[in-house]
Amino acid sequence: MTPQQYVQDRASKSGSSFYYAFLFLPPPRRAAITAFYAFCREVDDVVDEVSDPSVAATKLAWWRKEVATAYAGRPSHPVMQALLPLAPDFGIEAGHLNAVIDGCQMDLEQTRFLDFAGLSRYCHLVAGVVGEVAANIFGRSEADTVRYAHTLGRAMQLTNIIRDVGDDARRGRIYLPVSELQRFDVKASEILQRAKPWGYSDRFTALMKFQAERAHATYDEALSLLPAVDRQPQKPGLMMANIYRTLLREIEAQGFQVLHQRTSLTPLRKLWIAARTHVRGR
Repeated sequence: MTPQQYVQDRASKSGSSFYYAFLFLPPPRRAAITAFYAFCREVDDVVDEVSDPSVAATKLAWWRKEVATAYAGRPSHPVMQALLPLAPDFGIEAGHLNAVIDGCQMDLEQTRFLDFAGLSRYCHLVAGVVGEVAANIFGRSEADTVRYAHTLGRAMQLTNIIRDVGDDARRGRIYLPVSELQRFDVKASEILQRAKPWGYSDRFTALMKFQAERAHATYDEALSLLPAVDRQPQKPGLMMANIYRTLLREIEAQGFQVLHQRTSLTPLRKLWIAARTHVRGR
């Protein structure tokens, strides 16, 4: 299997909404975003799939060394072998990759965030930076497009956090800020129990509505930042925004039943949303 085949296989099997946006890109840009996405998946899976924290930390340290070695001209992992030849053309720097690793390191070192400021730092690393890289790969001519993409990345991460409350609780993690749990009088134990109906309450619903309103406001902020001149090349990001926002609205329509189930859109629906966005341009 070639490095290119490896990253393509990694992206296509992930089931991520991102993959459907990649399909509409010209080959060089599609190759770059696929390789970058495969890197993000490799690093993120270290935290999600390795149960021993010390082993996970060792693997993340290995990835840091691999990034340094790769940018010195000696990539060994197929993901880096696929990514490095494309990195100069699309402004993908070692600092971008290390920021993603830093975000995953936060997952190992803390399972709670005291306030939204702390959560925002995490979202910056695991999603905002990813948005910036994606914007460069898709093509841009204005600096404000980077601000748009960073903000959009944070909006999508906030959506992920809402969707994954139950899955994260199963791993002993709560990404909803402690200060906001206290504000809505929701106990961490209620979320960690997960079992229906124990975790659900009017208090929990109010908390989740607050999270959804903030996510929607972040989407609106992102879209307001996108310069008209870059709207065409940034279509893949708009596709992802529409897919994720549809998911958020689906969760809202279901009454935030996120503790015992993980809401998702079918592949056909994702593809339809992506195609519609491609045609309409918004």
